Amino acid sequence: MFDTVLIANRGEIALRILRACRELGLQTVAAHSEPDAALRHVALADKAICIGPAASAQSYLNIAEIVSAAQLTGAGAIHPGYGFLAESAAFAEAVEDAGLVFIGPSAEAIRTMGDKVAAKRAMIAAGVPCVPGSEGALPLDEQAVRATAAAVGYPVIVKAAGGGGGRGMRVVREERELAEAVSLAREEAGRAFGNPQVYLEKFLEHPRHIEIQVLADRHGAAVWLGERDCSMQRRHQKIIEEAPAPGIAREAIAGIGALCANACRSIGYTGAGTFEFLYEDGEFYFIEMNTRVQVEHPVTELVTGIDIVREQIRIAQGEKLSFGQDDIRIRGHAVECRINAEDPFSFRPHPGRVERWTPPGGPGIRVESHLYSGYTVPPHYDSLVAKLLSHGATRAEAIRRMGGALAEMEAVGIATNAPLHRVLMEEPGFAAGGFDIHHLERLIEGGLLDRRGSNDA
Repeated sequence: MFDTVLIANRGEIALRILRACRELGLQTVAAHSEPDAALRHVALADKAICIGPAASAQSYLNIAEIVSAAQLTGAGAIHPGYGFLAESAAFAEAVEDAGLVFIGPSAEAIRTMGDKVAAKRAMIAAGVPCVPGSEGALPLDEQAVRATAAAVGYPVIVKAAGGGGGRGMRVVREERELAEAVSLAREEAGRAFGNPQVYLEKFLEHPRHIEIQVLADRHGAAVWLGERDCSMQRRHQKIIEEAPAPGIAREAIAGIGALCANACRSIGYTGAGTFEFLYEDGEFYFIEMNTRVQVEHPVTELVTGIDIVREQIRIAQGEKLSFGQDDIRIRGHAVECRINAEDPFSFRPHPGRVERWTPPGGPGIRVESHLYSGYTVPPHYDSLVAKLLSHGATRAEAIRRMGGALAEMEAVGIATNAPLHRVLMEEPGFAAGGFDIHHLERLIEGGLLDRRGSNDA
């Protein structure tokens, strides 16, 4: 058990963790970089400690400094949020070695599921369907690589074994493109993740991105909390998420959800996690597992009524899940728009001073943000500044509410991508649902998203 949690993150997720700790009666410590001293969670925390300068490598990625900060402030546990060190097995080990609690899965589980090749092996063993591809990392022998690709069948996609987010990834449609693609993917993977290993899978032409949220405690219980559709993407980065996924039979979702919960038990996974799948022609194909709380976790919270972050902390305290699989019900529909400080159509980051911040409200609207009037968005970190969510009895109602909330929201002084979201709420393909992961990029390439709307919205 622990009574104080050090929050090793920033922005909206740090504020979200603080609120969950407060509900559980826990004390909080905000570990922050120098420019983040003015963040809201820093002011609201019971204690605050600076862990270094703006550069992430010297602050939010500095394992020794964060562990030391927890020890100095009397924190018994560390919550990593998402991003930064949230999926670092080395960080989890360092926390445990210091006699502290890491609020997340074990270092072993993070290491297994963080390596895409090892994760795929584990999922095949657990009976979770995977995309056809190489059995492990691709060898250096070019002839063997060509044979593997031919056996899988073109087009194929080369992926980094140790990372994601579109880096270390190349689509290959013909054999003559293969050698160069593998070489470039290895080089990029080595730079981005410190692991040049890559693997190969069948490239699905028109898949959707469906993910299953899970929670598992230390007493052998594991549940799945429904699914999210995260197919509205640009360059493999999610823009809009929703739950439930439109147009997929509940029986199919229940089947894949049960497999994910069983997989958690088979690999000894504990805490919150997300199984990510490509879905095409009625089939699910596992691609990766995120061993942390997701950016889009509030979508699931809205349709299930379950506080995922609160449960995550309770699990770390050794508590049993407060509900079982039969208690979980999906109610209505939820949509999340990621609000980034960026030009809405060029996607260039747009940090700066927020002259006025007016979040929207009304029935079914939820806002997760650390913004306030007078706050300066720094150029050093991810551009996510808010998550705007809507919930309705139906998908159509949730979309209508989101459109109203986007029109009501103000972030004057910085550009945000709210105008892009307003266009998408009215776009016929989005309204219909069931679009694939290339839908947004096709819209952009076709010029269908013009520069409507104000950049300060």
